[in-house]
Amino acid sequence: MPEENNAFHIGIPIYNGVDLMDVAAPYEIFNWMGNYWSQAPVAPRTVKVELIAATCDTLKTRDGMTLTPDTTFDAVESYLDILWVPGGGPDALTAQMNDPLYLGFLQRQADGAGYVTSVCEGALLLASAGLLNGYEATTHWAFIPCLKSFCEIKVADGYPRFVVDRNRVTGGGISSGIDEALELVARVSSYEIAKQVQLVTQYFPRPPFTGDIPGSDTCPINM
Repeated sequence: MPEENNAFHIGIPIYNGVDLMDVAAPYEIFNWMGNYWSQAPVAPRTVKVELIAATCDTLKTRDGMTLTPDTTFDAVESYLDILWVPGGGPDALTAQMNDPLYLGFLQRQADGAGYVTSVCEGALLLASAGLLNGYEATTHWAFIPCLKSFCEIKVADGYPRFVVDRNRVTGGGISSGIDEALELVARVSSYEIAKQVQLVTQYFPRPPFTGDIPGSDTCPINM
């Protein structure tokens, strides 16, 4: 087993009103990565996935589930290997887009993080921190008009599951985080480990319904 100080560190900054699947899906995918990476025959590493917030007080997801942060913004002394920013409900987004503590943490980490990533409306939090300027990005289909209000961001055409632009990775709506997390697993560990994670989680989706994304012309939140 590799030493803990060799751990690949992933941080998910959470807040009241965060979307549960934006947190839970990558949390599980990245921990499965850790299970396989630690047993790799060449350059094995442990993986440390932490929920981070302003304090360690419990928080409620958008649907009311309780989450307890593992650590605080101030206690994270080194740069994360992956900064993963989740989306949330409209009121929660508005609050975080104007929260200097939350945005300040994102900005500090972006200075040296390996990957700066978001899923769903989390892209609006990165955008509010100025961290997507000059990058191509996406977000939940209903919030594309919000992202387009940031003039220095190139919003991807259509509704891709995720977009990779250098070390910025942004995902579409909630479930897109699974695809995005698997892509990151392949990039930071190996393609073979990513395939193992996909297999153990049995992620071979065949949705029971077909349909089209309707698109939106108006931003659902006050910008």
